[in-house]
Amino acid sequence: MDKKIGNILIVDDDEDILHAARLFLKQHFAQIHTEKNSEKIPTLLKNETYDVILLDMNFAKGASSGQEGFEWLNKIQETDPSMVVVLITAYGDVAMAVRAIKEGAMDFILKPWQNEKLLATVSAAIHLRRSRIEADNLRLRQKQLSADLDQPFHNFIGRSQAMQSVFATIQKVAQTDAKVLILGENGTGKELVAREFHRQSPRADEVFISVDMGAISETLFESELFGHVKGAFTDAKDNRAGRFEIASGGTLFLDEIGNLSLPLQAKLLTVLENQTVTRLGSNKPLDIDVRLICATNIPIHERVAQNNFRQDLLYRINTVEIHMPSLRERPEDTPLLVDHFLKIYCKKYHKSLKRVSAAAMKKLEKYHWPGNVRELQHALERAVIMSDSKVLQPPDFFLLARETKEDALFFDNYNLEEIERLVIGKAISKHKGNISHASRELGLSRTALYRRLEKYGL
Repeated sequence: MDKKIGNILIVDDDEDILHAARLFLKQHFAQIHTEKNSEKIPTLLKNETYDVILLDMNFAKGASSGQEGFEWLNKIQETDPSMVVVLITAYGDVAMAVRAIKEGAMDFILKPWQNEKLLATVSAAIHLRRSRIEADNLRLRQKQLSADLDQPFHNFIGRSQAMQSVFATIQKVAQTDAKVLILGENGTGKELVAREFHRQSPRADEVFISVDMGAISETLFESELFGHVKGAFTDAKDNRAGRFEIASGGTLFLDEIGNLSLPLQAKLLTVLENQTVTRLGSNKPLDIDVRLICATNIPIHERVAQNNFRQDLLYRINTVEIHMPSLRERPEDTPLLVDHFLKIYCKKYHKSLKRVSAAAMKKLEKYHWPGNVRELQHALERAVIMSDSKVLQPPDFFLLARETKEDALFFDNYNLEEIERLVIGKAISKHKGNISHASRELGLSRTALYRRLEKYGL
């Protein structure tokens, strides 16, 4: 039969035990190493990577306290915290083995063992080792991502007073476990704020779970947030942890919480008050430890006044309240955002770095941006994809074509130089940067057009 991948170390001072374990396990696993002298464990761990260590509890002649086993268990865990240790113990040592499990051992094998039990235990231990390695790798990737984004507020662009106020609040509150409610229109970056709270918190190495409350139906609410047990309802074919369980130890972000119905608000309130969840179909409460951050784009205080949102729930979720300003409230940040997104999308689509003409920037700054930063981001992405010119002109931002015909050239004054600049920019954009075609339509020579392009910085 095919042998399972696995590198197993067996440490026991009884050569008969070592021989018997090796003889059986080598039929099922790729590599089996045995060692009689426990003092060689540090050297072995330094020179080899094992999936599982089978460890005896007593090594000194006549010893029965298990103290050596505890000491070596601790040293192994210090060397490799993800190592899986299975104890080999006599019947009389079961109480010590149970203590060792509390201190980090995975399981224990009784001498003399049943081969089926030994095989099942070692197989489970290898599976656990693989899971621990995967989890460690995931944490390392998360840490690396955090290191890459190590500048505070890396994802936030803004020098406006409104954004500086947001930054200051995050810095004051992130290190606490205070519950935060983020208010703001769609597209203002509420989830970015939630992630920044998490990244600057003591829970940064733990999970960040985001849940769109508006996308969860009433019938699936309890199952999605609190979990369910097998058979709880027709399609519940397995036990499943809910989002609160999964996020325990980390941060749970509930987006669009204002969309919850009153009955669902009551269920959520109970969980927050008790700090426990009960899976659907079970009567057993499970303790949870989450940093809760919520967000909504609706005027939630008005909903409370209209008795459409529970005031006691609002008290539970907004120890600190933070308002994300709309892009209309911080127009001075538009050029910064434009530059930021241009760099991202030119790199993403392998295009030389583009810039926005003065006329186009003026139009972007005056637009009311109902979709806020998200709409600006999409407008710039489309412009980068569609334009072949190195300089983006007003017509490149097709989203803005909804404005009135009178606004099309942005004639908000009758300065002739300004009008000439806009017309030239429009011609260049129309002919996709072809100077010959643009100069012909404008009635200018190529040399005259080049002089004007230099004059207006186009």
